[in-house]
Amino acid sequence: MKSTLIAATAAIALVAGSSVASAKELRLSHQWSTKDIRHKVAQIVADEVAKANVDLTIKIFPSKSLFKPKEQYKPLSRGQLDMTVFPLSYAGGQQPAYNLTLMPGMVKNHDHAARLNKSKFMEMIEEKMASDDVMVLVHGYLAGGFAGKDKCITKPDDVKGLQTRAAGKAFEQMLAGAGASIASMASSEIYNAMQTGVLNAANTSSSSFVSYRIYEQVKCYTPASDVALWFMYQPLLMNKSTFDDLNDKQKAALKAASAKAEAYYLEEAKKQDAASAKVFKDAGVEIAQMSAADFEAWRAIAKKTSYKKFLESVPDGQALLDAALAVE
Repeated sequence: MKSTLIAATAAIALVAGSSVASAKELRLSHQWSTKDIRHKVAQIVADEVAKANVDLTIKIFPSKSLFKPKEQYKPLSRGQLDMTVFPLSYAGGQQPAYNLTLMPGMVKNHDHAARLNKSKFMEMIEEKMASDDVMVLVHGYLAGGFAGKDKCITKPDDVKGLQTRAAGKAFEQMLAGAGASIASMASSEIYNAMQTGVLNAANTSSSSFVSYRIYEQVKCYTPASDVALWFMYQPLLMNKSTFDDLNDKQKAALKAASAKAEAYYLEEAKKQDAASAKVFKDAGVEIAQMSAADFEAWRAIAKKTSYKKFLESVPDGQALLDAALAVE
């Protein structure tokens, strides 16, 4: 009887010990404020995982408090960081294929972006990530538009001769191909550059146009709408080995939380574009719309400039480009 009791006690201790051993805290880093949509995506995942009660917690480090914005991919791939919300093109130096996730004319609108996220193209990108021990938990694209200090910008001819700021090297290449002069600067510098006459036009994300109050400096705004040129893939990533080391309940909770966050990301991204247009309109700025014909005209220039440069630098670039363009 005594030996049975000792054995039972030992068994309980072993179970308790294994439960404690499986408890885990993950560190998630990103560059944005806690008001940003991308932080909210991360927070949904953290909150849902906590609710699942599977001995797994996610500690979020916002506002570049853990790593600098463009320096998160390497620590993630090395297991020094568990999770990040990250514009994938930032890691284009390590994996040139990633530059295709910030390329003019790749994505037409948010629903098209959602289809792209479930395509052969994304499978190919995810294979590249896996080779770096990285995986996607939450897919997401954010959109952007154009603003002109003195005129509307919808088609290539509209930027000819203008000093223009673009978001991303591929967009700079395309705009230069359309006859614009390029001024490279952070989006936080657009306001002053327009105010001092250094800049005539700018291309950036919907959220940046609003947060940096560009509506105070421009005559016309072309927001992302049914058709948009600028889309940037900004997923929630995780170190693959860290995920693989979780138990089945923890993996399931993380997947369920990520699915909820992805649905939120898509809906809120759409709202963000409409909200930015309202802010500009309320400030007395003219609102222009890019047509499908305008989009195709931009893409034709991109094929001769940005796409061409991409294909020169990526050995399997043609297969990746074909897979992306095949998504309708």
